[in-house]
Amino acid sequence: MSSDIRADEVVRAEHLSKGFGPVSALRDVNLSVRRGEILGLIGDNGAGKSTLIKILTGFHRPDGGELFFEGEPVVLRSVTHARSLGIETVFQDLAMVNELPVYLNLHLNKELVHAPLPFLRRREMKRRAREALDAIGINIPSVTAQVGQLSGGQRQAIAVARSVHSEAKLLLLDEPLAAMGAKEGGLILRLLQQLKARGDIAIILIAHNYGQIVDVCDRVNLLQHGEITFDKPSKDTSVAELLELVHAEYRLNHD
Repeated sequence: MSSDIRADEVVRAEHLSKGFGPVSALRDVNLSVRRGEILGLIGDNGAGKSTLIKILTGFHRPDGGELFFEGEPVVLRSVTHARSLGIETVFQDLAMVNELPVYLNLHLNKELVHAPLPFLRRREMKRRAREALDAIGINIPSVTAQVGQLSGGQRQAIAVARSVHSEAKLLLLDEPLAAMGAKEGGLILRLLQQLKARGDIAIILIAHNYGQIVDVCDRVNLLQHGEITFDKPSKDTSVAELLELVHAEYRLNHD
């Protein structure tokens, strides 16, 4: 690998392994993603995607292998430690409070207060929320609207905006397009393209819709039986090839 590519890497995993009792979730995972790049991560249920994401977010410690963040070896001690480095995750449940307005969700656990008095700086949080949404092109009519009143696509966009607002360097998106219609899914796909255009964030996108993966991602990794078995630029693959790879593995395991 050239020094230029290595210099641009945000995260690199080398020979990661992780087991839970007799079950080997990850055997030998090698993965990397660069600034301004969207890496699509695909694989059947049980392939190890969730375990890999939890290692990258500091929730699990790997049993073997090494992690490098911005070129330096790192041992992620906790989710808090990972977030302090700039590793943010948006899970399917979003971790949003539906009864709170948009601006408070964007500042969840990072509220601004009038020190030493514990009064919220609401005006400033509203201003920053609007700036954060506008900066990545999210059209929410009012930052005072309750999150529970918004569409699924809008809620997902706010969750992404919250991560970007936290100065994320690596953004992990776990099935952000699941159970969304074409219109809402299009909102998130456009948002991902805008984040990619900024060039300062590395993104790992987990999804089951291979058409969306090929359309929006720069590279595709296939995780099978605890290893990355396929790593190819999206422009050099197709939905048909990805489906054939996954179906071949399924047939092998069920014949």
